[in-house]
Amino acid sequence: MWTINDFPAYGNLSGWCTKGYLACPNCNENASSQRLRSKIGYTGAHRYLLEDHPWRRSKLFNGKADDRARPSELSGEQILNQLDSGTFKPFGKHPSNQKRKKDENTVLNWTKKSIFFELPYWKTLKLRHNLDVMHIEKNICDNLIGTLLSIDGKNKDTEKARMDLEDMKIRKDLHLKRRADGSFEKPIALFTLSLKERQDFCEFLKSIRYPDGYAANISMCVSTKGGKLSGLKSHDCHVLIQRLLPIGMRGYLNKDISIALFELGNYFQQLCSKTVRVNDLEKLQESIVLILCKLEKIFPPAFFDVMVHLAIHLPREAILGGPVQYRWMYPIERLLGILKGYVANRAHPEGSIAEAYIVKECLTFCSMYLGGIETVFNREERNEDGGDVGSGHSVFSQKVRTFGLTQRAVDVSENERKVAHWFILYNSPEIDEYLEYVLI
Repeated sequence: MWTINDFPAYGNLSGWCTKGYLACPNCNENASSQRLRSKIGYTGAHRYLLEDHPWRRSKLFNGKADDRARPSELSGEQILNQLDSGTFKPFGKHPSNQKRKKDENTVLNWTKKSIFFELPYWKTLKLRHNLDVMHIEKNICDNLIGTLLSIDGKNKDTEKARMDLEDMKIRKDLHLKRRADGSFEKPIALFTLSLKERQDFCEFLKSIRYPDGYAANISMCVSTKGGKLSGLKSHDCHVLIQRLLPIGMRGYLNKDISIALFELGNYFQQLCSKTVRVNDLEKLQESIVLILCKLEKIFPPAFFDVMVHLAIHLPREAILGGPVQYRWMYPIERLLGILKGYVANRAHPEGSIAEAYIVKECLTFCSMYLGGIETVFNREERNEDGGDVGSGHSVFSQKVRTFGLTQRAVDVSENERKVAHWFILYNSPEIDEYLEYVLI
């Protein structure tokens, strides 16, 4: 149906290079990118607004008004036409034994024709490769945390970022100011927290207690002395951007920045919901454009790399592919973490994984069929939630709690009664001896 992978693997599987000015595979040749002093920025989210929106004519975002239409969605036939119309970048080193050179006749950002196009139905699919919500969410959270807390190496508000603002002739109050001795002074931005504010925010993170199983212990990643966060995992960023960051920063930032952070967290909350509706996702398509436009008015252009830009395309993929919990990399990453933990001899990792996997399968089989021994299948639950254990058949051995103060009879249709009857017959070993007579 489709592939599930992170963004670098997206380029390997799709054949579209995910670097450079055309890194976005959905925008294709119509990507809104520009060269900054330190990187390639993906500003210009106001291009995705409605044609009559007043922000389209504003120059506050990247110094330019934008009257271009949204990039159109390409079909499989159009992509094949692009692939068949030219050559690709050469693999490996250049024959002249110099640095790798680009082919002058390259076709956009294509590096190869994906082998998936050999499948007869592949060109008819509207969604072939999924953008991973997990990594996009983590990268956006890292950009926010690094910039708000001024973390070295992750802060997007650098001297070169201020020079980008000067090149675009926007936000003159944030331009570098030259001192008499020739050095430069960087004015304090509205989104920059003082040391005391950073320490208070870290104390807030340390004081939070989560429901069991809701999140990891984020306080282990917090340094209250320097007001920094380090070692955040993907799920930590998932909880931070949706729940903690908007609330924790509310007392230290002005109203406009706080509202933008709340809207960004609410966007990811709705996108990651277990149940999604098409009309809600269509609203998210419009809201994320406004959110990114608000963020472009706040943060410098270096904040907006390709991972921030990809958030625009997530609602469209959810409309085509369904809820994101079936298309992101959390279960894959957890499995890979388990498999890597099996490696005892790094010279032969495959053998270590295979051996440990067989041992686990044997132990699981024994745990299911051995009695009188505490195993993962019969030990008490970690959280005692109350309830009564059904008596009689083993199919009723799980604990249940009734809703409401009083029990009441429920009308069951004839079809539902037959389904329940056959479920008990096929899942209760206690009646196997009687089942023979029933079948006869």
